[in-house]
Amino acid sequence: MFTLAHLSDPHLAPLPKARLADLASKRVLGWAHWRRTRHRIHRAEQLDLIVRDLQAQAPDHVAVTGDLVNIALAAEFPQARAWLDRLGSPHDVTLVPGNHDAYVRSALPLHAAHWHAFMCGDDAAISAPRFPFVRRRGPLAIIGLSSAVATAPFMATGRLGPEQLARLDDLLAALAGHFRVVLVHHPPGRSRSGRFKRLTDAAALRAVLARRGAELALHGHDHVHALDWLEGPRGPIAAVGVPSASAAELAGHHVEPAAYNLYRIDGSAGAWRCEAVTRGFRPGAERITETDRRELTIAS
Repeated sequence: MFTLAHLSDPHLAPLPKARLADLASKRVLGWAHWRRTRHRIHRAEQLDLIVRDLQAQAPDHVAVTGDLVNIALAAEFPQARAWLDRLGSPHDVTLVPGNHDAYVRSALPLHAAHWHAFMCGDDAAISAPRFPFVRRRGPLAIIGLSSAVATAPFMATGRLGPEQLARLDDLLAALAGHFRVVLVHHPPGRSRSGRFKRLTDAAALRAVLARRGAELALHGHDHVHALDWLEGPRGPIAAVGVPSASAAELAGHHVEPAAYNLYRIDGSAGAWRCEAVTRGFRPGAERITETDRRELTIAS
């Protein structure tokens, strides 16, 4: 049995001090939102408890689906790298970036500078990240996509683009027989956050999955528990999202408290079994517990 843990959207606190020049962009809106509300939702102590509980479960691998930073200040990226190193080694942790990690265009080179070791394929040279990438861990083929693009103010959409989708098509075909896990920040199914935060080419992604298949798709972005069933060539594909790993309840705001998922995978091609276990905070609770357990249908 192989156990994969999935957490997302840690939005690491505290936010480093910003210079006036740093805020002469879309960042000023995110900075104001952080100062007004988000610093009370995304709590470092909440995230520390989630990580401690996750590590106590001793998963074989950890997937993180983006939004490590908040407004993509240069100082946030080494802070996030230090957090990743505490979570696990680059061999044991796979990362794909989110929209906050690409909050402004100038942030994109910082992914390669600080996080490349966590988001590259097994055979990749140390250079700029290329998506999708593949990592093989036990029976799993983990496929990392990037939907992280810089957007206009008040937008948080994602996009994969035709090149990524074409390569994904080829990879899914080549990796048939493995337990294929697709990682992407934005939901490939229904967006709970609305038109201005959706994956703009989600339909094209779903078409690739419908043609080639996958055993599981994991995402974040919406900060809620989510389960959508996508069309696959031999039956439905589970697309599962999780809340922010640092989220604390806040009066007057609808916030699903921090949680993560464990996937216990067994079997072989054509006869996979996958048990999904959710651990996190129940509303109003101060301790992490198991909040859900279910068998996922694996059709492909």
